Amino acid sequence: MSAHGTAPEHGGDDNFSQAELDKFGALANRWWDPDGPQKALHALNPARLDYVAQRSALAGARVLDVGCGGGLLSEALAGAGAEVVAIDLAPELLKVARLHKLETGVRVDYRQQSVESLAAQEPAGFDAITCMEMLEHVPDPAAIVRACAALLKPGGRLFLSTLNRTPAAFALAIVGAEYVARVLPKGTHQYRDFIKPSELGGWLREAGLQLEDVSGLMYEPWRKAARVISRTDVNYLACARKPDADA
Repeated sequence: MSAHGTAPEHGGDDNFSQAELDKFGALANRWWDPDGPQKALHALNPARLDYVAQRSALAGARVLDVGCGGGLLSEALAGAGAEVVAIDLAPELLKVARLHKLETGVRVDYRQQSVESLAAQEPAGFDAITCMEMLEHVPDPAAIVRACAALLKPGGRLFLSTLNRTPAAFALAIVGAEYVARVLPKGTHQYRDFIKPSELGGWLREAGLQLEDVSGLMYEPWRKAARVISRTDVNYLACARKPDADA
């Protein structure tokens, strides 16, 4: 759940919000605390990994985690046998991710780099890409989708998760999670930045990807877990495929 985009030092178009980077960077020291400010991410992580693993073979695959934050999903992907490159623009989060990697011994290549600059360096370099809880935190999410499409090998898959722009999402993800249950820090989300599945589907098509699945993701704080469901009116996951080169 980290802001991500193009950093000035990479010569990009500044597709990031410094306020978002600062907000998540301030949470870095407790990122791996399952009862800390990111406890919702800890609960979501097994469901996210399972969603990816059911649709893309991870053992031996080269996988990119975009907006990796402190590395929760990155380490899980590596634990499933993937060769993982993980990128983010918040140096505080990457420092925590690298320290945790030393503690666990898991192999992840963490880089402070934008997805746009990586797309220029390594086009068609990855079998699968994950971009979770990030699109709603950048100024131009469609540009992130385009860069991810460029980074995918033909036949590769892009996995995304974000929040739907619905009254239910406002009630649960902002009012409920941030102000009532306080499972997320106040100000984590802005309703205007939530993304409807139809909008995401349009960006995927424009990037040349084929949308294969949209599923809901239900967070159940009372059991500190989450599960994939059919309803997509709050959190949802999406899977899109890059057509084969001869298609």
